[in-house]
Amino acid sequence: MIARKKEEIEILREGGQKLAAILEDVIKQAKPGVTTASLDALAEKMIRDAGGAPSFKGYKSYHDAYAYPATLCVSINDEVVHGIPSSRKIIEGDLIGLDIGMKYKGLFTDMAKTIIVGKFDQAGRELVEITRNALEIGIGEAKAGGFTGDIGCAIEEYIESEGFTVVKELVGHGVGKSVHEEPEVPNWGDKGTGIKLFENMIIAIEPMVNEGSAAVYLDKDKWTWKTKDGKRSAHFEHTILITKKGAEILTKK
Repeated sequence: MIARKKEEIEILREGGQKLAAILEDVIKQAKPGVTTASLDALAEKMIRDAGGAPSFKGYKSYHDAYAYPATLCVSINDEVVHGIPSSRKIIEGDLIGLDIGMKYKGLFTDMAKTIIVGKFDQAGRELVEITRNALEIGIGEAKAGGFTGDIGCAIEEYIESEGFTVVKELVGHGVGKSVHEEPEVPNWGDKGTGIKLFENMIIAIEPMVNEGSAAVYLDKDKWTWKTKDGKRSAHFEHTILITKKGAEILTKK
């Protein structure tokens, strides 16, 4: 949890822009009949071709049963985050969360988007739009001198006002020198609480929103988080730079 140097910020900008372009290309290939493993293979190839390395593949924290085995997290419908790619084929109407991270010139960026493949229902479209909006609202609260609680409070109030629920077992985080760093950035909280934000701090904000109950559980694969009621979930994430005036999104084209 330190202020990044100017040269580090430039690398993170460059890496973030490359990662955003890669995710857009992966999204274009997310079509009915395509396996999630093929999306993962494409993501890894593109990351390596861009001069980076997958930051999720082989990642293991102290509480994980084993290292994450893939480049991309592909979470479908009732899967909240960390779905492991496999031979599973995407079908029309699937709501798919794609979470991707890259190590580039020694520094890490992280981002996620949720899409609906093909035809969509109105409830699914609203879930995706509300979650995307929640990320934008959270980013709007991020500035030097503010607090992580300002971000979480704004996200939670908006999501609940729209009739959806916030996942509280999982949070955003610091990022830069490693995949996950301090501080935690919850998607709930009270204004003026939590960790104080400072200039040139790098964090990832990532609201995870359920259309039903907020309750989730860890699946038997020990990585995939799923909704307890079987209803759908959406996830959006950006890596951002904290400045005096606000936030700069690093993971955008």
